[in-house]
Amino acid sequence: MCENSNMPRLLYTLLICLFLPLTLLRLLWRARRQPEYLQHVGERFGFFKAFPTKPVIWLHCVSVGETRGAAPLVHQLMDRYPEHSILITHGTPTGRATSEQLFGDAVLRCYLPYDLPFAVRRFLRHYQPQQGLLLETELWFNLIHICHEQALPLFLVNARMSEKSASSYTKLGGLVREGLRQLTAIAAQTEQDANRLSALSGQHAEVTGNLKFDVTPSAEAIAAGIALRQTWGIGRPVFLAASTRIGEEELILDAVACLNVPGLLTVIVPRHPQRFDIVAAMLQKRGIAFTRRSDLVMESGTAVILGDSMGEMEIYFAACDVAFIGGSLLPYGGQNLIEACALGKPVIIGVHTYNFKESTMHAVETGAARRVHDTRELTNVLQTLMSDSDQRSCMGEAGIIFAETNRGATQRTLELIERYRPSIRE
Repeated sequence: MCENSNMPRLLYTLLICLFLPLTLLRLLWRARRQPEYLQHVGERFGFFKAFPTKPVIWLHCVSVGETRGAAPLVHQLMDRYPEHSILITHGTPTGRATSEQLFGDAVLRCYLPYDLPFAVRRFLRHYQPQQGLLLETELWFNLIHICHEQALPLFLVNARMSEKSASSYTKLGGLVREGLRQLTAIAAQTEQDANRLSALSGQHAEVTGNLKFDVTPSAEAIAAGIALRQTWGIGRPVFLAASTRIGEEELILDAVACLNVPGLLTVIVPRHPQRFDIVAAMLQKRGIAFTRRSDLVMESGTAVILGDSMGEMEIYFAACDVAFIGGSLLPYGGQNLIEACALGKPVIIGVHTYNFKESTMHAVETGAARRVHDTRELTNVLQTLMSDSDQRSCMGEAGIIFAETNRGATQRTLELIERYRPSIRE
């Protein structure tokens, strides 16, 4: 299991082996609130049931954001290479569920095995992919090394590398440098990402843009959002707090409590489903009248909707007047704001956006988003936007322009892949 000759990778593999019991305990712990973590456990060790019937193109999309962001690329690959099967691997049940929602039976899907050499080799032997695409910053060094060893083209696409992540990876020295060099090519989201990845690897990383800009709003989601808004009360102003993290819900509710917006309905959608019940308990403790989205029928007097459904974020965005993007009031690094902007919604974002630094900065610069530093400022900005429909309209239009002018990453990524893999059609 752990017989690597390269010393940094050998130590890395030994650590994975040593921490494996804790990893399994973590699966059990997370399954307490999300039982899906105990499904398909064999896949995490390289045991699979379904066999491909056609040559395979493989993409690794660890969770929800990567899966949704990869959708335009997946569809393009399916159109261009109908003689191939598309395999999407995941790391979380929510990523897997998103894949099922977006692509149904049109793709193969499984969990990517833990980065143990025996499990990786079994995965590659079972599916025999012709090429692999790792989305964003998924760097698994045994996986990369074995693909390189087997001459399997492996690309890091839609890659991002924050200053914080780059600093952490620098401490790993030769392990990271060797891993990045063994990739076939790196397609980065921004010039800054490319520079950091190039500095870590000593090799050139290309800038292809952010695939998430190519995710266009669907007519079905817009229609569903309009219908949802009608059930909430077409005349009620709606504020959406999307992808909130631990500690942020309290801050948001504090901000909302200070607003003077008659009839305001606040919709809170926690980032992780295992926190739905926790947030529900917090709302009950505060004495706030709320309705779960899963209850379908909204109770009278409801002040807050708890978004406890999966795969409906686009619908929530379509239904709201103003959207706050979570993970940014507290130091979690932020979440993707592109989807809200593309739907023409005014966006509020906190200061902690290092995971999406460039796109957030550009959205603020173009007037598509407003940045707030604390609860008091969130209250003030919300009060202004909820009281001024013209300002909301201007921000919404700026958001649409911001999203449209940054599209094209899918085509550039495909061109990069085909440049290195001219024989994929064979």
